[in-house]
Amino acid sequence: MTVSVDDHAEIVFTAARLRDDTGVMSTEALTRGRLAYAQEAWSEAYVHLTQADQASPLDPEDLDCVATAAFLVGEDAASAAARARAHQVFLERGDTTRAARSAFWLAFSMLDQPNQQAQAAGWLARARRLLDESANECAEQGFLLCAQAFLSIRANDVVCGRGHVPPGCARLARDSRDRDLLALARHGQGRVLLFTNKTAAGLAMLDEVMVSVTCGEVGPLVAGVVYCSVLGACHELFDLRRAKEWTTALAAWCDAHPDMLPFRGECLVRRSEMLQLQGAWEEALAEAEHACARLDARSNSRDAAMSQYRVAELHRLRGAFQKAEEMYRRASQAGHTAHPGLALLRLAQGQIETADVAIHHELQERRGPAVRAQVLRAAVEIMLAAKDVAGARAAAEELTRTASRLDAPLLHAASAQASGAVALAEGDATMAVALLRDACAVWRELDVPYEIARVRALMGLAYRELGDDEGAQMEFEAAAEGFDRLGAAPDAARVTARMTTAPSVARGPLTGREIEVLRLIATGKTNRMIATDLAISEKTVARHVSNIFTKLDLPSRSAATAYAHSHKLV
Repeated sequence: MTVSVDDHAEIVFTAARLRDDTGVMSTEALTRGRLAYAQEAWSEAYVHLTQADQASPLDPEDLDCVATAAFLVGEDAASAAARARAHQVFLERGDTTRAARSAFWLAFSMLDQPNQQAQAAGWLARARRLLDESANECAEQGFLLCAQAFLSIRANDVVCGRGHVPPGCARLARDSRDRDLLALARHGQGRVLLFTNKTAAGLAMLDEVMVSVTCGEVGPLVAGVVYCSVLGACHELFDLRRAKEWTTALAAWCDAHPDMLPFRGECLVRRSEMLQLQGAWEEALAEAEHACARLDARSNSRDAAMSQYRVAELHRLRGAFQKAEEMYRRASQAGHTAHPGLALLRLAQGQIETADVAIHHELQERRGPAVRAQVLRAAVEIMLAAKDVAGARAAAEELTRTASRLDAPLLHAASAQASGAVALAEGDATMAVALLRDACAVWRELDVPYEIARVRALMGLAYRELGDDEGAQMEFEAAAEGFDRLGAAPDAARVTARMTTAPSVARGPLTGREIEVLRLIATGKTNRMIATDLAISEKTVARHVSNIFTKLDLPSRSAATAYAHSHKLV
């Protein structure tokens, strides 16, 4: 093919025009991207800066911006690629300090990913080598110390963690006026204080760091890290009140960044748990399902399993038993124990023996305090259903000891509720009412609507045992309303059935448990035999027998037998 002189000139002109247009487009996209980044419009910044980079390779400073924006909107692979390029260009320039900072952020973004631990360690090692070679005191040295402290704390290496959050780290932050570094340093010091059981001082330091987050004094990367860490600390300490307060305070910050994905991994699961406790079950389920989808896609098996378990719990409470069972199995396959949730599911399905076997097995496992407390609460409920009052009492007593040791309101409420349920099963309705009132008061203070409804259902049973049928009906109605509002269908059905069950008109002044004992006396059983049948102590039976004789003014067991037959209780 022959090209004429005129055709050649046109080709040259067109190529020049395309180069000019591309240059204009690149400059315009870069300007828009930088402006969006300054305005914290992360999605827009990511799109425009990426367009500019495709037209003409960006400088490393802009590549770092691309990496940050990409990470904040959930494009983790693109973020890592841009950060690695920025690191390489800084190296080519001979700017080892900036190259070390890029390496740090690369490592920090990988620390929560089980399948990227070797890469994270490699980038931290490179950052350390670059800073050692430069021998200049800078903020980047402080960031590296923070990363090392983070790893030590996560591994529960308290001594090592303390050594890696020295006062010099905060000094580096002040000298460099780097607020992100100062927040990370003080956050690390706060976590170390918690690990060394200096709880008040540690929480005070974390609270101060959270103030800097909610005031917008730190960057979004650090804000997300600090909040998730504080939420995790509150979970470990059963500090529901503090977790709720900071979650509420951070809501405005989240609303100001609608296109941002600030929470990751375990933090997503903990937020779902918080919403569930607050009674926002629809939102909690949506958050947990979002966590499942995101974490499954990133192959983060530990956090994915936690999110699947949380989804299963919500389905169980709402009565979607088939969905709950599927999610418990998925959580188990991913490495998270399916109990105590699955055991409670079996209880709700009427498979009491299966639930009892499962919870006894789970009690033999070594768990952290948070999980152990959940297992103990479930054990009390399941063992009482299985008539194992002695086992339930032992579980409730262990829960009480844990609450005394950790001194957390949530645990005090849970232990009082469990002890009240056991007292009710043992026939001491008066003691049960006192304990359940204490539990209800704390649950109200913490504003946990599901637990309030559960306690009121138990109080209804206790009032009925005491012969106060009107009081019992009021408690049942309040519990049913609470369950209906939450969507807790199985609980609502159970308490509604209790409301429609007419009390015995023949029992006179006797409680329900005393009626049971009287019926067994009338069959000729001894106190020991009655204790075995009712799964209570012989001493408790003796107290019931004494109460029966006193209330009915009866002189003997034969008179009690005659009373039972004459009132058609047998």
